[in-house]
Amino acid sequence: LASVGSDPELVVVEEASFAAIERVKRVAESVDPGYLVGVGGGKAIDVAKMAAEDRAIGFVSVPTAASHDGIVSGRASVPDGDTRHSVAAEPPLAVVADTEIIAAAPWRLTTAGCADIISNYTAVRDWQLAHRLQNVRYSEYAGALSEMTAEILVENADSIVEGLEESAWIVVKALVSSGVAMSIAGSSRPASGAEHLFSHQLDRLAPGAALHGHQVGVGSIVTAYLQGGENGWREVRAALEAIGAPTTAEQLGIATVTGVI
Repeated sequence: LASVGSDPELVVVEEASFAAIERVKRVAESVDPGYLVGVGGGKAIDVAKMAAEDRAIGFVSVPTAASHDGIVSGRASVPDGDTRHSVAAEPPLAVVADTEIIAAAPWRLTTAGCADIISNYTAVRDWQLAHRLQNVRYSEYAGALSEMTAEILVENADSIVEGLEESAWIVVKALVSSGVAMSIAGSSRPASGAEHLFSHQLDRLAPGAALHGHQVGVGSIVTAYLQGGENGWREVRAALEAIGAPTTAEQLGIATVTGVI
């Protein structure tokens, strides 16, 4: 922005919190910008998203890592003590994702994004179950798009390689597609089921032990097993192993006996 004569006001965000959102809102109020730009990982983008929503202005998403599908969705996840709030917000006006930069990001961030997407399989099955048992509104289009997004990564798992820009392109495409599915549904249902509740409980029991996407990935193995089917959980595990994502509590860095969930 500076290279084209713009002088943006910068706010460094180190964690996603309501305090950080308020800080960005105060700066935005004093500057009165036309829109906000969230640059970085999921935390910075979620904070910019929520601050822009509260200020009733747009925001542009500029991810520097492909760590989760919040880069384009109309949802933001903000922790508050022992709970985590998934809050509705407007999707970004635009997403600027430089795959050369994303390919150079730490590989564990990319594998976390992949795991987050692969978990869409179990999320959609939970959504369908909620529709059958509780008459929760279900979108065939959003559900199909979310499942197709997971298939992109499962079918290309062996070709997703560290440092390869083509791999970053595949992952970003999947993350954007997942975010669009959530926007169509008007909720996080297409990409968030029991596997995400599993991750939220791990946040309480072992805060900071592992990345969100990795926790969700392990949670999707457990969820797929509970959902039934002879090979479903094995396919999820095999896809996670192929991209180098954790598949056990030990690989997450969490003791196998941590607490009662």
